[in-house]
Amino acid sequence: MDLRAHVSGSGYVLDDAQLAVVARLEELGQRRRGVYLHGPVGRGKSFLADAFFDALPVKHKRRVHFHSFFRELHGRISERLHERGAVAKAVRELLGRAEVLAFDELHLHDVGDAILMTRLLEALRDRRVLVVATSNYPPDGLLPNPLYHDHFLPGIALVKELMDVVELDGPTDYRLRRGPARSRFETGEIVTRAEVPDAPVAVDVNGRSITALGVDGRIWFAFGDLCGKPTSTQDYLVLAERFDDWVVVDVPRLRTCDREARQRFANVVDVLVDADVRLTLVSDHPLREIVGGEALDLARTASRLELINTTG
Repeated sequence: MDLRAHVSGSGYVLDDAQLAVVARLEELGQRRRGVYLHGPVGRGKSFLADAFFDALPVKHKRRVHFHSFFRELHGRISERLHERGAVAKAVRELLGRAEVLAFDELHLHDVGDAILMTRLLEALRDRRVLVVATSNYPPDGLLPNPLYHDHFLPGIALVKELMDVVELDGPTDYRLRRGPARSRFETGEIVTRAEVPDAPVAVDVNGRSITALGVDGRIWFAFGDLCGKPTSTQDYLVLAERFDDWVVVDVPRLRTCDREARQRFANVVDVLVDADVRLTLVSDHPLREIVGGEALDLARTASRLELINTTG
């Protein structure tokens, strides 16, 4: 595998850390080994993993985003909930003939997803599927909540069995070196005030109701309704399909929120970036105060919100 030549065709100039990773990926490609590529946000993990995936001389490959794949997996398991081998059948349907499966931005904070991920990894091992994954976390940092981390130890062992762990830790966050907006998400704003609709609505999502402040071409949420209550990533995926312009008001300093609310907010941003949905945040605080301090999984969130930051 000549990954260096493949990457050079993109026109990007790689830094030293990226070149070192390219050399390692070339070696793993020759050995037909899976790759778990992790490191801080904005270092080029997805770009290099995609190049590795594209360069693999395999006909049947599938590249997925973690959230979307798990939504589909949950749905297919639910369809055959009382059947024997429901997980294995769902995985078989989703993978088809794929010999390579690539996960972008793998991160686990829900113990149910972690247990299902272990089952998925077992199925991938049994089918001899080569796995490529990117993450902001090293394998031992997945499902970081100490109350639940032990539940994913078998999954971590499978990650290390199926993939070689490669770290990309260059000094530059390339997401912050932006030019003109390249996506709908990047046209969003962070503002201090907005005229909020005065007609709240109940939005039916996955068989239950989520309160929105209004819908006027955009969908408006109060932070407390969207992130302070037990909403889920599956809810955000459904809503992102229906509405391509979101406003979230009364966004607090996240360090003042509980762990679950912070993680829901991070998941909202992840989903909206991936779906290329425009996001406006209404807050009394600038971005550095919203995401400042020690908070779970917010380095990636802060980097993504820098793309729309207008308040400094």
